[in-house]
Amino acid sequence: MSANKKLHSIMLIDDNEIDNLINQKMIESAAICQHMLVHTGARSAIEFLRNIEKLRSTVADASKLIPEVILLDIDMPLMDGFQFLEEFERLSDAVKDQTKVIMLTSSMNPNDLSRAKKSKYVTKYFNKPLSIENLLTLNP
Repeated sequence: MSANKKLHSIMLIDDNEIDNLINQKMIESAAICQHMLVHTGARSAIEFLRNIEKLRSTVADASKLIPEVILLDIDMPLMDGFQFLEEFERLSDAVKDQTKVIMLTSSMNPNDLSRAKKSKYVTKYFNKPLSIENLLTLNP
């Protein structure tokens, strides 16, 4: 990816704050985006996206807040990654069409991989830890 062709924003969704910190540092060192949004829960992330949807009708630049990539953990309390995907499916096409969802997980469960592949919104499946090589595949 060329230095001048960066993603506008990436959203990290992971309940593990240490993983979020490490992933933020990896993304920063790869220099692939201008902004990072970090959520320690899937519920707060989906609420953020719903709020952007509401803003789109009144705020001209609201679409710029929609992340182009979401790095989504699977195993989280309250709302897991698959429950997030169910809620994501209910969002407007404007949000869904602009966003790629990538599962970023420590799960080695083949059922999780299979479920992720069945989702039309999941474009990749990365195992933790996040690597620079994986990040560089996120071309805008």
